[in-house]
This record gives sequence, structure tokens and C-alpha cells, in this order.
Amino acid sequence: MTLTPVQTFIIIFMVTIGTMITRFLPFLVFKGTRSNNSYIGYLSRVLPYSAIGLLIVFCLKDISFKSPVYGLPEIISIGCIITLHYWKENTLLSIGAGTVIYMVLVQFVFT
Repeated sequence: MTLTPVQTFIIIFMVTIGTMITRFLPFLVFKGTRSNNSYIGYLSRVLPYSAIGLLIVFCLKDISFKSPVYGLPEIISIGCIITLHYWKENTLLSIGAGTVIYMVLVQFVFT
């Protein structure tokens, strides 16, 4: 199904509006108030770690230890991420280097 330019514009416009609403609504709702709500404080402390844990589980859920590669690219790249993070304490460097190492292993080593 091919969309007309008007339909394409409407879809892009609606997605943009939806994204802007979800981004700006919390600031509009809590504007000018400094909340001392303990639940909001708890969520701000816990959610980043929960999101990272969820991403790790999501990325590793389809590893097959029965196939010939046996999950070695994932294990090696996770080991490099952990080592690099404890050594340099830089999250972006750890994630970026781990991604590069994983892609090199998958594309060139374990083909």
C-alpha cells in the first residue's frame, strides 16, 4: 500500500504530536512544584537500573547454548563491557566498546 504525500504528512505530524505530548506533559503537570513525594524519589533511584536490567535480559534471551557458537560473542563482549566499566568507569565508553567488540566478533570471527 502506497501512501499519498498528504497521508505521509498526516502520519508524521501525528507521531510528532504524540512524541511531544509524552515528552512535555510531565513538565506541564508538575510545573512550578518541587515534589517531595517519596514514591517519585524512589522511582528516580530505581528505574535507571531496572531499565538496564530489562535491556540485558531482552538482549540475552535468545542465546542458544546448543548452536555451534554457544553464545561466545555475547559472553566475550559482556566480559569486555564489565572489565572496561570497572577500569574506566565510563558508561558510554563501556557500551560503545562492547557493541563494537560484539559486532566484530559476530561479523568477522564467528561467521
